[in-house]
Amino acid sequence: MTRYDKIFNSKETTEDVLNPEEAVAAIAVITAIADSSLEDVDAESLASVLWDFEVFDEYAEEEITEIVYRLIDIAETDGLGALYNIASAALGDDIVLDGFAAGVIVLIDEELTIPPAKQAYLKELQAALDLEDEEAQEIIQEVIAAVEEGENAEFADDEAEITLPEDYLDSVYESPLGNFTVPIPVKSENGGRIQSQEGVVGFSDDIGTLLRIDYYPLLPEYLEDIETVGQEEYLQSILVEKYVPQAIYANVPNSEIKYAEYLEDALDGAYYVLVDMPQGSTISKQENNGNAKRLDAYRGLITFMNSDFLYIVSSQRSFLNGDKPAPLEEEIENIKEQILDFVESIEFN
Repeated sequence: MTRYDKIFNSKETTEDVLNPEEAVAAIAVITAIADSSLEDVDAESLASVLWDFEVFDEYAEEEITEIVYRLIDIAETDGLGALYNIASAALGDDIVLDGFAAGVIVLIDEELTIPPAKQAYLKELQAALDLEDEEAQEIIQEVIAAVEEGENAEFADDEAEITLPEDYLDSVYESPLGNFTVPIPVKSENGGRIQSQEGVVGFSDDIGTLLRIDYYPLLPEYLEDIETVGQEEYLQSILVEKYVPQAIYANVPNSEIKYAEYLEDALDGAYYVLVDMPQGSTISKQENNGNAKRLDAYRGLITFMNSDFLYIVSSQRSFLNGDKPAPLEEEIENIKEQILDFVESIEFN
């Protein structure tokens, strides 16, 4: 039994009936509430996202907003299980992929990935909708590409939204939990931008830079695990068995860890991996047919502990303008040193 059985294996019923488009919106509403609460759902923002779906071409945004509010009322009155059951009944084969896409788009974070904490829900949604892994991965990639294309268009219309002010260049970023500060490593003239929320911050720009810090408080049960298995094995399991599969493999098919190493003399013990990500860069290039295609990339990640937090610091190397990888051993060392240099600039509190 899983935490989402109350949604996907529920016997709850309701007298309400949905049409196929409303069922797509219902999957988005259920996804937004599943790990949160009704009070946290922004109906108007959700309606705005759904309005871009082709299935809602005949709807005004105000109509979609009314639908979302109605679906929230059903969830509040009859439960998420009941809402899912009537949505499932209305999702025909010709629209079920749209329903899954509606769930995916709710889960995508600022780094255009599905956060590890949301992977379990997404897998159960996939199973409930009876989708094969290949189908699901294709939808995930299409949604991510569409979101990125929309963001790029928005940035082109209003560059100030992504360009750091001049007085930002000498500033530092402070995490919401106050556990670290770091000088901002991207520049305004390169389109530098920051994506931040509690637990993660990413620094990126238009020339291929991506530096990201994920951080998690070390709870007592985690400390017990470290004591039991040892630091090296614990850090390896976090990075190799959990983070990379959930944050990278799930979003970038054909990704592969090319190198892994325990850094005994760095950061009081750290674990490093290099991941090959075919078409997995956060940067895309425009093809002759007008479609955006993601570039190939390497992603280096180092995990370590400091004070009461576990950190995963990563750096991306995108292959721009036909750039080819250097010998693997050279890429491994260069990306590792880049991450370690970045970590040196972080002041831990």
